Amino acid sequence: MDNVLEQIPLAPSAAPLKPTSRTRVRRKPARGSYDRELIHEILDRALICHVAFVSKDQPYAMPTIHARRGDTLYLHGSNGSRMLRVAAAGEPLCVTATVVDGIVLARSVFHHSLNYRSAVVIGSGRRVVDEREKRTALEMVVEHIVPGRAADARGPTAKELRATTVVAIELEEASAKVRTGPPVDDLEDLQLSVWAGVVPLAVVPGAPVPDEKLDGRVALPRYVARWRSG
Repeated sequence: MDNVLEQIPLAPSAAPLKPTSRTRVRRKPARGSYDRELIHEILDRALICHVAFVSKDQPYAMPTIHARRGDTLYLHGSNGSRMLRVAAAGEPLCVTATVVDGIVLARSVFHHSLNYRSAVVIGSGRRVVDEREKRTALEMVVEHIVPGRAADARGPTAKELRATTVVAIELEEASAKVRTGPPVDDLEDLQLSVWAGVVPLAVVPGAPVPDEKLDGRVALPRYVARWRSG
């Protein structure tokens, strides 16, 4: 079977994105970045994203699974999803993805923080109507979570495909923000007898638990046994 993931072209250029009035990092701008590859890396590593939108004057922010190919971000879900109905109509969206790398414990409560990598994408959605692109996008969502799974599991039927909405967002306005390193305490607090430092965090897979209805002759796939975040 052809690798349909290769049928959607990658971005022709890795040039940094230009900050706009909507994406420029204003709070601690030194932590901000418009590097396209960094934004891609964060989107690829984060298991979920949050999509913010407005429906009937009410703001919402919904968690969902995403996938990226080149400079195109894909979202998917049921046709009945309010978020996807708004997105497919071309209304403004804000998509955020965050990877938490550590808890930063300072000597003062004021300077406690997190080490993190975040990406913010602002734009409008495009309903994916081409069946080939739609199937490919759904495969990519599966591959985003568990690489190797799409070629193993059954693909969507025509009925399932009709019941699913896929929306594409072009990564034209986006920025990243990253915090790394130890706590930044005030000089007068450095002598306090309070422990300070960083507690690293990471997604660590546990032992796979087979479905109780699984045929005992079906072996654990290597891609599951070797799964790692990102």
